[in-house]
Amino acid sequence: MIDSVFTKIINHELPCHKVYEDEFTIAIIPLYPIALGHVLVIPKIQVDQFFELDDKNYQALMATVKKVAKRMKQVLKTDRIGIQVIGLDVPHTHIHVVAFNTIEEYKQTADETIPVDNQKLANMASRLAF
Repeated sequence: MIDSVFTKIINHELPCHKVYEDEFTIAIIPLYPIALGHVLVIPKIQVDQFFELDDKNYQALMATVKKVAKRMKQVLKTDRIGIQVIGLDVPHTHIHVVAFNTIEEYKQTADETIPVDNQKLANMASRLAF
């Protein structure tokens, strides 16, 4: 299996805007967030579909999703924090954790035509980091 972009981030081969990391997971700000509060939670083991994770890694992933969601709620104070499991772009399980106030905000898609603003992403990562 070829290393995914997430595996390369986990292995420090590519940079990222990290919010959280533990033995089993990492949480990062995506390059093209759909909202100011958008974090990807990724298991350190590379599997394509979330249900392919063994129980230990699945439970660690979901525990980190919960921690990140609580941190986002505390910092961003939005009405809701939602999750999405999509998995079409990168063949490495990841959960999108999204802060939002309206369903329209939650259903937005990333605009990949806008240049990446690394300073803005770094600022958000810094605010959410724990």
